[in-house]
Amino acid sequence: MKKSYTTAVLVFLGTPIGLFAQEHSAHSSDTLQAEQIFGLLEMPFLAIALIFSFLTATRLKGGKFGSGMTLLAWGFVVMALGHLHMQIAHIFNFNIFKNLFGNTLGNYIWFVALILTWALSALGFYKIYKASKI
Repeated sequence: MKKSYTTAVLVFLGTPIGLFAQEHSAHSSDTLQAEQIFGLLEMPFLAIALIFSFLTATRLKGGKFGSGMTLLAWGFVVMALGHLHMQIAHIFNFNIFKNLFGNTLGNYIWFVALILTWALSALGFYKIYKASKI
């Protein structure tokens, strides 16, 4: 296990950062580029994560674990909407937040959505952690 962890870290650190960064500028060609296709391929997996996170939260029927999982599930909803927004901006060069709310307010709304995702996920994981410390 330790060897695979070390290998994964070395591969991650040795990979150029450009492979991990999501580019937000649209391309002028009519065909989809590789990074656009990979971005679209993540959407079904986000949908599956959403479905199973809510199914798990429902199966836990509230309680300490269930409330933590529910917070995680709602964090995943905000994250999935953010990823959908990024793909629309990347492929169609249409920024929903900036077009609806203007440049300044659109950036603030994007920032709030990002913080909301982190906060819901962190609080959900914290509740699950606290519940597991019996």
